[in-house]
Amino acid sequence: MEYIENKEEEKIQLKAIFRDMLKYSPSKICGMLGNAIIVPVYTSLLPPEQYGLYSLSIALLSFLCILFSDWVGLSGLRFFRQHQLAQDLPSYLSILVTILGFNIVAMFGIAFIFREHFYSFFKIEPIYFLVILLLIIPVAIRALLFQLLRAQLKSVAFTFSTILNQILTIGLSVFFIKVFHMGAIALLLGMAISISLIDILLIYQSNIWAYFRIPKLKLGVLLPIFMYGIPIAATSLSAWIINQSNKFIMNNISGFTDVGYVGVAYGVTLPLLMTIFSIITVAAVPRIIRMFEARIDVRPIISRFTGYYILISLPVVTIMALYAQDFVAIFSAPKFHEAYRLIPYFAFGTFFMGLTDYTTLQYHLANKTYIDFIIKLISGIVGIAMNIILIPKFGLEGVGMATLGANFLYYFLSVIIVLPGLGLLYPVRIILGMLLSFIPLGFIHYLFLDMPYITPIFKMIILMLIFYVCYFAINNNMFKKSGNC
Repeated sequence: MEYIENKEEEKIQLKAIFRDMLKYSPSKICGMLGNAIIVPVYTSLLPPEQYGLYSLSIALLSFLCILFSDWVGLSGLRFFRQHQLAQDLPSYLSILVTILGFNIVAMFGIAFIFREHFYSFFKIEPIYFLVILLLIIPVAIRALLFQLLRAQLKSVAFTFSTILNQILTIGLSVFFIKVFHMGAIALLLGMAISISLIDILLIYQSNIWAYFRIPKLKLGVLLPIFMYGIPIAATSLSAWIINQSNKFIMNNISGFTDVGYVGVAYGVTLPLLMTIFSIITVAAVPRIIRMFEARIDVRPIISRFTGYYILISLPVVTIMALYAQDFVAIFSAPKFHEAYRLIPYFAFGTFFMGLTDYTTLQYHLANKTYIDFIIKLISGIVGIAMNIILIPKFGLEGVGMATLGANFLYYFLSVIIVLPGLGLLYPVRIILGMLLSFIPLGFIHYLFLDMPYITPIFKMIILMLIFYVCYFAINNNMFKKSGNC
């Protein structure tokens, strides 16, 4: 299939994406602030062992959602426009809801039959496992409805619901801990109640009941959903292996306390960073899909937003790594100080994982998500092996090295396995300007080492300002005649 360059349409979609980014940004900023609040609040209320149990429970919840629910919503987003143009949305959405319902029923059946194996493999108590299973129901509904709002381009509704969800979850979780002294399980109960309330709101916002009909399962509708969604689930599972399986490996080797440190380092890096970094992809991907289906060459616009991602994210993770101890001191209780040893590894691991959102978009556009699955699975298997080898030898640093290594391998494979006509156009100008801007940043950081009277937070802010002032000065003076990012 031939794709043509359309500068006029690209400009229109570029403006639309920036408008959507502005609409989505309040939800993402509030999500980032919510994640920034969650870790210090929860770590101040729970000891490392209980926080480790909570982190392990969330990792298990994520594992089950990947297998049984998340891929349904992502498939819904991918084919929504196609069925909208065919005026077939009631049948399509009804089938999505039916698939989700069957998956949840199957999950409970499998969990009941193999419950003893789950308890022993994941090292989790039956009461926590039951709460996690019940929690999946509202989480799965929320995931589908959030993707439906994205497909409908209802960014304001998406933003409002996301913010409210954060506020309710934190408030209810703290209430249960303070009043009932329930420990880690209080956080799960707070999530369950808050997400259930949000689901009611999302049903109203998406107006899904207006579309719902008694579904007629059609092979022509089911087959693309499963062919796209199952590789997505497998790919997400591989990502889970890369970034979260380390908690279970660590628990088997060192116990819940060290899992608590891993949970803190994870909580102040990946969720915190990806929430804000994903503003670009949340806004851009639906419109890029529309451009691609209109047979427009999407490589220039993907390249542009890849450059924006690198420009925003790389200075942030670099400064986080340089001030890891201070960063952990700001965002967690003193008893979790040891988590700082993981921050450089997790921060750069998050950077490479976020970068793959752009390098692997080619596989999603071409409906060849099995490639994404294969390279991520390879990276995940390598990550598990590295965890098993490195944790006994290096402890917490072993977890960090394995996570960074697996994420980098995934990125590396995604840039060498390229589909015809969908290869990434590298944002050379942005990368070159950034490299030059890191020189003064490094020099000022070196000077700051002999200035203990300046508080770390001010050092971080000053370094960020220096970097971006230098970058925009270089960009304006050296590259202003160059139109390609």
